[in-house]
Amino acid sequence: MRHRIAVVGSGPAGLTFARVLHRHGYPVTVLERDHVPDARPLGGTLDLHEGLGQLALDKAGLLAEFQALSRPEGQAMRILDTAGTVLRDWRPRPDDRANPEIDRGQLRDLLLGPLDVRWGRGVTQVVPGTRDGVLVHFADGRQETFDLVVGADGAWSRTRPAVSPVTPHYTGVTYVETSLDCVDTRHPDLARLIGDGSVAVYGVNRALVAQRNSGGHVKVYAQFRAPLDWHTNLDLADAEAVRSSLLALFDGWAAPVLDLLRHGTAFVHRPLYVLPVSHTWTHVPGVTLLGDAAHLMPPLGAGANLAMLEGAELAESITTGPEDLDEAVRAFEEQMWARAGRWAKITTAGLERLVSPDPTEALALFDQVQPS
Repeated sequence: MRHRIAVVGSGPAGLTFARVLHRHGYPVTVLERDHVPDARPLGGTLDLHEGLGQLALDKAGLLAEFQALSRPEGQAMRILDTAGTVLRDWRPRPDDRANPEIDRGQLRDLLLGPLDVRWGRGVTQVVPGTRDGVLVHFADGRQETFDLVVGADGAWSRTRPAVSPVTPHYTGVTYVETSLDCVDTRHPDLARLIGDGSVAVYGVNRALVAQRNSGGHVKVYAQFRAPLDWHTNLDLADAEAVRSSLLALFDGWAAPVLDLLRHGTAFVHRPLYVLPVSHTWTHVPGVTLLGDAAHLMPPLGAGANLAMLEGAELAESITTGPEDLDEAVRAFEEQMWARAGRWAKITTAGLERLVSPDPTEALALFDQVQPS
């Protein structure tokens, strides 16, 4: 019997889940609130790990295509102190494919392929246990029932309340993102500073990180500890006012480092929220969660990787696991919770060290993860 399966959200988790189901011949409906694929910026580049994101793509039959698109050189990492002195300059071997980078847009297009995506179908509520299955309410007033609804709809998931009352809480760390375009031609000095991958500068309770994307595009992240309302007297839509505020916050840092902020375009406020480290729920027949909807954690390279592998594993559990759909989902959840809990502890501890009163903690963490 073919079950009526829907996944809410067309991010890496939802699309990987759908692609693996599609590969096994199972129909699945992707519900996405955006009206078109490029309705909003997708964020920076992703490093996909061999045993996580790359494994998920292999399960979807897309690993070779990913390897053709990815940038192994993007794994390079340089760390400076606030005076601009280079403390670490790690570069991957030519054959190192442990964590190659790929732009989010390229990954999305790779995963979309032949999938049935219903664009402009924003979900407002998911109600399990109705006579006809799980009832999904849409923003346009329509309703539809499914046998399984998978919430892959991110930090502020509309699916999560169907299984858990928990909501994200603020970490005390804020990111402000800006961008540089055509960096190699417009800002060659900054291009050399950033290198092929990323550059990070760590100070007391704050950091600046710049990450190269494809096509000469660079994402810059100012990271700092602050109250959630730190910007009360600042118009976040006023780019020059935000720039001035950030330059004051990082006053005294080396001029080439501050140029990452001086030449940035628009600024986007991204306070970091997380779910409790060991977030689980009592199993609800017909509904489950993936990725940030299930285990929102600090963005230290694990989130998208875990989400994609979870999507692939849930799809495989449905297609090759127990014949009973509910039993297959329940078994998947137990596996997901254990692994996600471990990674949530690692990333939470990592954020404490990267945005720390003692900048040497960030350097020590780098040396543990990527020995020089």
